[in-house]
Amino acid sequence: MQPAESPWAFNAEEVLAGLATSLSGLSEQEAAGRGKEHGANRIPHSGHRRAPAILLMQVMNPLILVLVFSGTVSLFLGDRVTFAILLMTVLLTVVLGFFQEYRAERALRELRSYLTDRVTVERAGTVRETDSESLVPGDIVHLGVGDMVPADIRLLQVNSCSVDESSLTGESVPEPKHIAPLEAERPLPQYLGNMAFMGTSVASGSATGVVVFTGMRTFFGRTAAHLQKTPHAGDFQRNIRRFSAFLLRVIIAMTLFVFLTNALLGKGIFPSFLFAIAIAVGITPEVLPVIMTLTLSAGALRMAREKVITKKLASVEDLGNIDVLCCDKTGTLTTGKIALRQAIGVRGEQDDTLVLRGLLCNAAWRGRGHHAFGNPTDAAIRESGLAKRFEPQLREHTILSHNDFDFQRRRMSVLVRGKRGIRLICKGAVESVLAVSSFLPGGRLITPAERRRLLEVAESHERDGYRTIAVAEKAIGAVKGSKDDECDLVMLGFLLFLDPAKRTAKRSLRMLRDLGVEIRILSGDSPTVTRKICRDVELPIVEDRILTGEELYGMSEADFLVVVKRYNVFARVTPEQKHQIVAALELADHVVGFLGDGINDAPALRAADVGISVDSGVGIAKESADIILTKKSLRALVHGITEGRRTFGNITKYVLNITSGNYGSMLTLALSSLALPFFPMLWSQILLLNLLSDIPLLALATDRVDQESLRRPRRWDLRFIGSFMVVFGLLSAFFDLTLVVPLYFLGVSPALFRTAWFVESALSEVAVTFAIRTQKPLFRSRPSSLLVVASVFAGVAIVGLPFTAFGQKFLEFVPLPPVFLAAIGVVVVGYVASAEFLKRRFFRWKPL
Repeated sequence: MQPAESPWAFNAEEVLAGLATSLSGLSEQEAAGRGKEHGANRIPHSGHRRAPAILLMQVMNPLILVLVFSGTVSLFLGDRVTFAILLMTVLLTVVLGFFQEYRAERALRELRSYLTDRVTVERAGTVRETDSESLVPGDIVHLGVGDMVPADIRLLQVNSCSVDESSLTGESVPEPKHIAPLEAERPLPQYLGNMAFMGTSVASGSATGVVVFTGMRTFFGRTAAHLQKTPHAGDFQRNIRRFSAFLLRVIIAMTLFVFLTNALLGKGIFPSFLFAIAIAVGITPEVLPVIMTLTLSAGALRMAREKVITKKLASVEDLGNIDVLCCDKTGTLTTGKIALRQAIGVRGEQDDTLVLRGLLCNAAWRGRGHHAFGNPTDAAIRESGLAKRFEPQLREHTILSHNDFDFQRRRMSVLVRGKRGIRLICKGAVESVLAVSSFLPGGRLITPAERRRLLEVAESHERDGYRTIAVAEKAIGAVKGSKDDECDLVMLGFLLFLDPAKRTAKRSLRMLRDLGVEIRILSGDSPTVTRKICRDVELPIVEDRILTGEELYGMSEADFLVVVKRYNVFARVTPEQKHQIVAALELADHVVGFLGDGINDAPALRAADVGISVDSGVGIAKESADIILTKKSLRALVHGITEGRRTFGNITKYVLNITSGNYGSMLTLALSSLALPFFPMLWSQILLLNLLSDIPLLALATDRVDQESLRRPRRWDLRFIGSFMVVFGLLSAFFDLTLVVPLYFLGVSPALFRTAWFVESALSEVAVTFAIRTQKPLFRSRPSSLLVVASVFAGVAIVGLPFTAFGQKFLEFVPLPPVFLAAIGVVVVGYVASAEFLKRRFFRWKPL
């Protein structure tokens, strides 16, 4: 272990020697040389996320390629309506995808805005300002209140310095800093009190330190590195790509088969080509992108009404599919703000007068209404329910002087004049206040045994998750009240603070469990506090074990995966570990949502299938997220997950409908073309069949979804879709044949043959939608009114088209005799009844 690699473990002299520098700083020549060796102190911008590359990635989507091919063929065949629909679908899908991916670049730019530009550095004994990018290991840096820390720095001198590390740890209370060496084998920011990290800021006091890590070697740089990686595709996008590739293989295989066999049978190269291409277009789900956009948009609008804003439409379905939700406890299970919970005297009794003393010895100031600003614990005292009760007594006291809190004393005190004379009131860390206290109320001396008892009482409260401060006072004659007067105090008791659990958290967690969603808590806070909150919200801790970031550090990949799958509560975890936990859960085939609102959450937000942030979160978190909550509430997520599952249900209805219906019809047409002396349907009739049967399916975007389908997460399963396509496609083909085989043997004309098959096939696809759209019996699941109206409209158009001049002239249809219409009706009813019977057995065999 070397000082340059583990600076926290060595004293100041050893660190300076290890970096070959001194308190006077480097010379300009030495700094220039190190600059060439280590490079600029900046987070480089990733170059592989430029606009043309993002656009190309969208265009190369297999489904887009299928639609482009089908559109080109449609234009070649003269079907301008189909071409226009496909062109608009492709443009809409590509443009939306491009803008959603491009936002990742904005996330990285937002992250870089948290880094400082100018810094006070000492070189060759001269203090001056310089560009932070020119810093190198060995530079001596001076930090003051409000300064952003420009690199990872080992502190050498501190003056009551505390640093806001919320950007790394997520915890809002500033961390006091010191210069003593630490025996930290596993260097996590929470444990390194002698270090200041890039991207954090000085909350109070001042410090001097030596730069040890710059640029991408800093802790902040490693966080940024995750944001420069290729954007993570969600579960929905991955499955759409797989489905598109699967469909593309089916289309190519069937097209080649139909073309080659018909050409070899002597039906002509060009007619065979047109028929094969029409079959390919007939199989293509050209309305799928439109259905997805409409359904996802409808879901996004419903979610927005529940305070869940979707930035990326695909995330609507992904949110419904999540089976693991990772989140911090702060602001999710808790209110996100500490509150005064109890005031306890030294004998364990409730003593509200301690609140009065806490109000007098207080550095916070009151804003508008009931809100206070300043130190979180002081603000919590001012905002407590008892504060208003003591307002009359406060007016009876005058503050004569005060001694501010500092991290050496770890306490503050005030000199107060009141009805009982002049008193010095002191509050602060228990050990610190107890060290300057000599008496108990009543004048009894604090014995060593009593001192141990009081410390044990405080430790007991802290084990229960409370932040504990002690209160003491003494009467004083001289009007001085300096720090030197903080001695021989009377120990009065403790004020207990806690970031309390939200009233809605317990019920929300129960609702999420009922929806089949597991909760993983990834907290930057201590295990003690985390355990307390989990207990308060009745979140069971697996094996009653909370894993810490220190335990995770250095684990093998296999061990890490085992514990992440097994345990559900983690404390003191770093941003990098949050990212690793999310990635490990996804590797275990979970669909993972991550809820976070800080810079420290950005890598995990990007890695998750669904990144969820809050409107009040920092910009980088919102840019990295897929979904924004207008309020950090699990209740809102419950509504969002339900809407996501409703969206999944409606898209699945369309996919199952077109894969079974289109596949069955096109398979029958392809095979019949081998046995018939003429083409069973003209290419124009096939294209129209595809269009008319798809029109009512657009209404599925607004269809109702059975409650049973909302109770657990479901995912796209290509094996399930493939099995459904084969089983129900063969059923469709069987009923097609029950009509066309008798027609063939009756010797009807090709025009009548094609017209009857067209009407039967189109009506069958429209009617069977009502059976396929639900796993329940058909009449026990009420469809949307729009779906019913659209289906009736399509049915009338299908039956009426052969009787129109347009259908007869341009599509070569002929009017159907009543007996043919009756026969078609019997076939359609039989098909729907059989599908209804078969689906019950199919879903028992292969549940979705």
